[in-house]
Amino acid sequence: MTRAVPATLALLLAALPFTAQAADRVSDADKAFVAMVSQGGMFEVALGTVAAQQGSTQDIKDQGTTEAHDHALVGDTLKSITAAAKLDVAVDLDAAFTKKLDALKALSGPAFDKAYLLAMEDIHAKDGAAFAKEAKGGSDQALRAFASETHRIVERHIGELKAIGPVQ
Repeated sequence: MTRAVPATLALLLAALPFTAQAADRVSDADKAFVAMVSQGGMFEVALGTVAAQQGSTQDIKDQGTTEAHDHALVGDTLKSITAAAKLDVAVDLDAAFTKKLDALKALSGPAFDKAYLLAMEDIHAKDGAAFAKEAKGGSDQALRAFASETHRIVERHIGELKAIGPVQ
């Protein structure tokens, strides 16, 4: 067991020069991708939490719980990648997403459910396209792998949203 610690330490020390230069190897397009999907992810966590509490059907509540859970994990992974790359990422929703979230919070009943589904379909379509593009053409290997895996999650969420169907 004591041999594992020096070996792990050696690996970490060997990675330091790579990590120190990581921000330099991340393209502007990758940085824009990170900024976009981090905002989208925070919005999905926040709106999912609201849906879990004020959805008028169990389907909406369950889907909200799934959104909040899955995108919190995705956000944690993104934070790890950006920290290793020494990239700054916003920790709060921007004004546009905050305004959208506040408007949705003010709704209730079927009106909330319908607006929730529309908002989630919209953000998943936008972020899904960004994840697919990054997975194929990103300059950073860690971000490409992250985008590929997260795109699968987004596609699953889109299927779940469609399965709920239109709210009357």
